[in-house]
Order: sequence, then C-alpha cells, then structure tokens
Amino acid sequence: MTTVQKSSPWLALILMLALALSACAPLVPATTPMAEETSSAEATPAAVQDALPSVVDDLPDLGGRAVSAAMANDYTPLQFIDPATGEAVGWEYDAVTEICRRLNCVVEWNNSSWEAMIPAISAGQFDIGMDGITITEERAQQVDFSAPYMTSQQFMLVSAADDRFTTPAEFAADAELLVGAQAGTSGFYTAVYDILDGDEANPRIKLFDTFGASVQALLAGDVDMVLVDAASGRGYIGANPDKLKIVGDAIKSEDFGFIYPPGSDLVAPFNAAIESMQQDGYLDELNTKWFFLYDPSQ
Repeated sequence: MTTVQKSSPWLALILMLALALSACAPLVPATTPMAEETSSAEATPAAVQDALPSVVDDLPDLGGRAVSAAMANDYTPLQFIDPATGEAVGWEYDAVTEICRRLNCVVEWNNSSWEAMIPAISAGQFDIGMDGITITEERAQQVDFSAPYMTSQQFMLVSAADDRFTTPAEFAADAELLVGAQAGTSGFYTAVYDILDGDEANPRIKLFDTFGASVQALLAGDVDMVLVDAASGRGYIGANPDKLKIVGDAIKSEDFGFIYPPGSDLVAPFNAAIESMQQDGYLDELNTKWFFLYDPSQ
C-alpha cells in the first residue's frame, strides 16, 4: 500500500496526471497522479511479464462464473466506505465490476483485513484480492499477480503547518520526528529501508492497525509524517484541505496488481480485460472519476 514542488504540490500533481493519462505506455494499463513512465519489465517480477496477454482480439467468456473478491475497504480512493452513503465504493470496485462485465463473470464481494488478505488468497479462500497491493518479488512467492493496473509513487504526507523537513534525509536527521505506518505495507518498508536505518523495530516508526489510523495520528499530532501514494494522499488532503499537505519529491515508484491463488486460471483472462480497458480508455475514465472528480469531503 505510494508521489511535487513545495509551492503548489497539487497543481504539479494534476499536471503530471494529465500527462500520464495522455501518454500511457501500452504495457502499463493505467497510471496514477504523479506516475512516471517506467517500464513494467523494470518494475514487476518475471512471472507477471510472462502472464501479459498479446494484442487482444476477443476476450475470454467465463460463462457467468462467480468470482469471490477480497476487499479491505481502507484505501481511499481505491476502495473505501463512502461516508455519505455507507456504501463500499472506489476505483478497484469499478474496475473489477467492469472486468467481470467484459468476461461474463459475477463478482462476490468479501471483506478482509489487509493483514489476512495475502495469506487468505494464497490459501485459496478467495479468487482475487485487491487493496492497492504493490507487486513485489517476495509477495509473488505467495500469490500470483495480475499485470499492473496502476503505477504510483510514494510521498511524505505531513501537517499543513509543518516546515521542519522536505526531504527524507532531513526527516531522518531529526531523531525527534516520528513516522506512522501500517505493518507489512510498502509504506512501512519504505520508512524502514529508504528513509531510516533499516531497523524494522526502530522506535521512530509508530505502527497502526490500518492506514487510516496512521493518518488520524498525523492529524492529531501523534506522528510527524505518513508515507502515501499520490492517489490516497489527494483523498486525505481533499478531506482535510487546511490540515495536510505533501512535501518533497517522490521517494519511489511501485506497481499495483490484483492477487490470485497460485496457479489461478483467472490471471490470463483478467490480464486480457485489463489490457482492453487500457486500450479503449476505460481506465483513463476511472482515473478521471476517482482522482479528479470525486470529492472525499462531501
């Protein structure tokens, strides 16, 4: 679960998203705000590359098959509970619903915590899982990944009034500063290995049960920084426009993918549908809906 100039960070974000949407590389289905044009071959395991479809002619027909999907509903705007309606919504809900429309399958939504999701998928309890899951070699030993459906970058989210640091080095140099994170996420590992000293037990890292709880701790002043991807950061800043901001440049890039039990026969058809959605502009429409038009403060 990742990327701005100091004077006007979200203007830069919007401009870079516009460029990313107009110049997506064919291999990467979609890009989030602030995404770089990185090669999927450089960012994803070889097993994922082997699963990529060739040029799509006709999509597979799954014959009305039921597909059980695990969601944590904790990652705005990818998947979350809309406070206005109480309904589970988001980018990933829309994407998987459209995938099953194209493949003739029926999604059965299931709630799962982030901590339990990868083990549950690995054990075959669900057919597919999603929660802005970064594709890594380590995780690819436990589950199969789809082709990347989104490329994002990690930024430092801080209090709007904070001017003590703008770079990872400045943050690391001040021993009084604390970072909030959810254990086992890419944000946690970035804090440990890319910002601090590589010690996963470093007392400067305060762990929380959910990513949202770490942001609430930031708002309360209990921590000084949380690492976010640009999409999620925009959501939290939109909900707290005078309380939060992003500082500094992108720390690292990462690809998100859906996860499946090892050997799943859904990988190839879902990859074909993802590619078709990239080709016909549907993923661009989702980016516009959830990263530009959705107002999390309403």
